[in-house]
Amino acid sequence: MDVMLTCVELFAGAGGLALGLAQAGFAHRAVVEWNHDACETLRMNHGAEWPLHESDVRDLDFSALADRIDLVAGGPPCQPFSLGGRHQGVDDQRDMFPAFAEVVRAVRPRAFLVENVKGLTRPGFAQYFQYILARLGCADCVRDDDESWADHARRLQAADRSYDVSFQLVNAADYGVPQSRERVFIVGIRRDLDARWIFPAPTHKGARRTVGQALAGLPDPEFDPVGAARFAHHRFQPGVRFYPGHRGSAWDRPAKTLKAGDHGVPGGENALVRPDGTGRYFSVREAARLQTFPDDYGFAGGWGAAMRQLGNAVPVALARTMGASLARILAPVTVVDCAAG
Repeated sequence: MDVMLTCVELFAGAGGLALGLAQAGFAHRAVVEWNHDACETLRMNHGAEWPLHESDVRDLDFSALADRIDLVAGGPPCQPFSLGGRHQGVDDQRDMFPAFAEVVRAVRPRAFLVENVKGLTRPGFAQYFQYILARLGCADCVRDDDESWADHARRLQAADRSYDVSFQLVNAADYGVPQSRERVFIVGIRRDLDARWIFPAPTHKGARRTVGQALAGLPDPEFDPVGAARFAHHRFQPGVRFYPGHRGSAWDRPAKTLKAGDHGVPGGENALVRPDGTGRYFSVREAARLQTFPDDYGFAGGWGAAMRQLGNAVPVALARTMGASLARILAPVTVVDCAAG
């Protein structure tokens, strides 16, 4: 398929969202990530094909891309809104939604796509979440330096919208991902396109893929280390400990949500539970399969760094489904097969 659409990817991480969008027909004109290990992962897999900027999004000038980009996409850091974080929201310095809105303002893409954690929709963040939606929809209404977000929110109510914005909480397991992973997607379509877009319908709600199906063909790295060595990043990691509320994933169900702890993998998480009650951590390769990365995709850094990248990633198959749905309205003649994987 000839590439017809262009994309800017922010907060790219290990590249799950970017890879899925590329599979859906989007060519990346800029890929931005500040974490060094994640940048090394992107370089390892994509080389010069993706124009990578190892930088803070706020330090880059995007004006040269104005009116030349079909889609701005990214997953701003989730820690300010994560169920497992400090729940500081707007008061957390890691809140990058304002930075995302600034890039939308500078680039004026035909559409944008944002992914974030379910915690963003909790009642305690309701007012700020509505502010985020309004700010993305009225990207040209810039917040003044001395203006609070609440005052800006009131001003946005009277501003003209540049984008029609919608959001939805989706479970990746409903789209063929072998992992129960609830995430919020926010989509904006530029109003002058006069295009109607709806979220893609679930494809696997009645037939979710399981851990066993995802890991088929991979030798157990604990009991068959020689066989496991044939696969990159597939080594046994000792030390898992299960305790109430923190047990791993059953073989015959979709995996629990892969997590990315600030100081490594949380105890008892990102792990397999065998029928006899014993278990072990997932290898990096196994976690990559649960996030629907291809087996030839490499990850930089040690086990903890790679698992953090995977815990933060957007599942590739889900990203491809979202991208294909957007491609159909941004370039209607493009045909994308998103049934694979």
